[in-house]
Amino acid sequence: MHIVGSSSSAFSLTLIVSFVAVALVVVVIAVIAKFFKTWLRARLAQAPVSMANMLGMWLRKVPYPLVVDTRITAVKAGLSVSTDKLEAHFLAGGDIEDCVLALIAADKAGIPLTFDRACAIDLAVKGTAKTVLEAVRTSINPKVIDCPNAGTGQTRLTAVARDGIAVAVRARVTVRTNLENFVGGATEDTVVARVGEGIVSAVGSALSYKDVLERPEAISDKVLEKGVDASTAFTVLSIDIADVDVAGNVGARLQAEQAEADKQIAQAKAEVRRAAAVATEQEMAARTQEMRANVVAAEAEIPMAIAEAFRNGNLGVLDYARYQNVVADTKMRENIAGPSHSSN
Repeated sequence: MHIVGSSSSAFSLTLIVSFVAVALVVVVIAVIAKFFKTWLRARLAQAPVSMANMLGMWLRKVPYPLVVDTRITAVKAGLSVSTDKLEAHFLAGGDIEDCVLALIAADKAGIPLTFDRACAIDLAVKGTAKTVLEAVRTSINPKVIDCPNAGTGQTRLTAVARDGIAVAVRARVTVRTNLENFVGGATEDTVVARVGEGIVSAVGSALSYKDVLERPEAISDKVLEKGVDASTAFTVLSIDIADVDVAGNVGARLQAEQAEADKQIAQAKAEVRRAAAVATEQEMAARTQEMRANVVAAEAEIPMAIAEAFRNGNLGVLDYARYQNVVADTKMRENIAGPSHSSN
């Protein structure tokens, strides 16, 4: 019975081992079947990638065919880029195809660019309309930027010369990407803003608008002297004044507006003085009426004073009669001297 039990245990163990071996063989065959085509393509392109690496990428949910094809592209162009770097950049959210194409373009143009720098640029422009490949191409083939940017709805910059004449200027800026400063450097908007500021300053320092019209290249020279590409992602190659035109006599218009403002101020001050004079006149009229009232009050006391003089014996009948004659004579003289009144 013991012999039979031992034989049964050994058989079960052999069966398990055989099952495991068959399972491993099936797994290996499945892995080989899944990755063989990609592995063979990389091997034939002399950019070998092990099946273990492809299995690891598959488990990490990385598109291994994309990584392998990108590595093949790099190797065929004479560049050595490992699958680990490609996979790391993909997991960071970068575009490995654009990075490799940018490396190839830079290498063919003789521009020093490392894979790490390309990855940094790619991640820096992520979420924008630009790509690392476009940045490298702009570094090889300079691009032209309009100043001011037509997208803002403004087609010309208006600046005023020292003689008060406004000049409308449109410029075209030729720039080349500075790959060393691309990460962390200012963008095109900064370059356009600095160029616009330089144009306004250059026109404003001109003695006359005629100087601007005669020598528009002087504007370009002054703007370039300011170093408008400092700390930006671009190198300014040239600034060309595409159009210059007279926009109007701003100085005369400002003087006219100032004269109108001065006139309104003078009118307001005159109105204040007139109001003060009217108030003074009204005050004097009130005082005149007050004085007249005092005279009337004083005249009202005369009869009482005469009566009091009669009672006290200080005034006689003849004196009173002479007083009445004087009063009547005075009224007659006033009537003769006054204006004549025609009766109807």
